[in-house]
Amino acid sequence: MKDICENISLIRKELESVGSKAKILAVTKTFSSRDIREALNCGVKNIGESKIQEALPKFEELGALPDGVLKHFIGHLQSNKVKKAVENFDLIQSLDSLKLAKDINRHAKDLNKIQNCLIEVKVSDETSKTGILFDDVEVFYNQCLELENVKISGLMTITPLNNNPEASRPYFKAVYNLFVNLREKYKKEEFSILSMGMSDDFKIAAQEGSNMVRIGSAIFGERKYGNK
Repeated sequence: MKDICENISLIRKELESVGSKAKILAVTKTFSSRDIREALNCGVKNIGESKIQEALPKFEELGALPDGVLKHFIGHLQSNKVKKAVENFDLIQSLDSLKLAKDINRHAKDLNKIQNCLIEVKVSDETSKTGILFDDVEVFYNQCLELENVKISGLMTITPLNNNPEASRPYFKAVYNLFVNLREKYKKEEFSILSMGMSDDFKIAAQEGSNMVRIGSAIFGERKYGNK
């Protein structure tokens, strides 16, 4: 496996090759705290976990993170894990229901915290995928604007599984247009993040306007959490 720093450098060059300044979110789920620390030493400023029970022990092992590093929750968030997510994550990327938004708002209020979130846009018919249906996003966004301790920082999407990365392009294009329309209509300065693209299709996502790409295996390879 290539060195983590070398992988990150190659990804940055790929992004630069299409004129993108997208931030790299290192998807650290299933990888060890040692791997995370190496990525941080290579300049990564955003790390993403999808399971509370896996993330918290690693965060404890890591201790205080370098200045400017943000922790993102990127998995489906169950109601019984909301309090822990609000306590431990800077940004929840997978806001997918009004009930969840209200739960986050309640726990954030208890902590005297404004919780940054991204609306997860569902573009797939796959029953395994969660999110707000594309045509319902604006109504949902308006509902979230009424919650004092939730701040909507942008949109996130996961495209349907496909062996051809190019197949993701129309989905990225559509969500980018939605993002731009909402930003221009509501003029909320904090509405600034468009999280699209993963290891297989991040370059296409960047071409279509993503400013944050979520990358795991292209950085860390196939090493799994618990392997030293």
